[in-house]
Amino acid sequence: MLGLQARARLEQEVLDRARAQDWRAAATAVVRGYGPELLGYLLGVIGREADAEEAFSQLCEDLWRGLPAFRGDSSIRTWVYKLAHNVVFRTARREARRKRIAAFTEFPDLELLAEQLRTATLPFLRTAMRDEVARLREQLEPEDRMLIILRVDRRLSWDAIARIVAENDAPDAATTKREAARLRKRYERVKLRLRELATPLLDP
Repeated sequence: MLGLQARARLEQEVLDRARAQDWRAAATAVVRGYGPELLGYLLGVIGREADAEEAFSQLCEDLWRGLPAFRGDSSIRTWVYKLAHNVVFRTARREARRKRIAAFTEFPDLELLAEQLRTATLPFLRTAMRDEVARLREQLEPEDRMLIILRVDRRLSWDAIARIVAENDAPDAATTKREAARLRKRYERVKLRLRELATPLLDP
């Protein structure tokens, strides 16, 4: 995951490319900079590697198509996590059909980059997710796993998380505040649930 300075540089680069309407360079910068953590997020929430790979491909395509409409209401990072959130729930609705996501047609270079990131990142994620904490998380509902990953692993603010999970793509300030408060309460319940799941491991 990128540090604060590297993230600030990336955000500025993407905004500069977007202002110049260089969508290819902007999309490439987002996938190169945030791709590994987004793939980890998708794998953590979805749980199945093949489905996470497909979701990542769909996310990259949504990013490419959506960049021209990005209005700057949030950071690029928050916006792309919103796209990932939407992909997760589309994937869940599509699961029964098991329909393979089509490859890119307008921007094959981005699909190539996505494949390179999958190849480089997934082996590391497989190892990182074998620990006991990961196994405990797998017992949570997908929505609760998503909340833990966004808050604990990605260190996103509650306002950013509220924007990501909101049904409206651009919620107003009052809606964001209410949703952030609701999510904080849910987060506390999830932490209690994790402690309950961990108790048998701690007993002698």
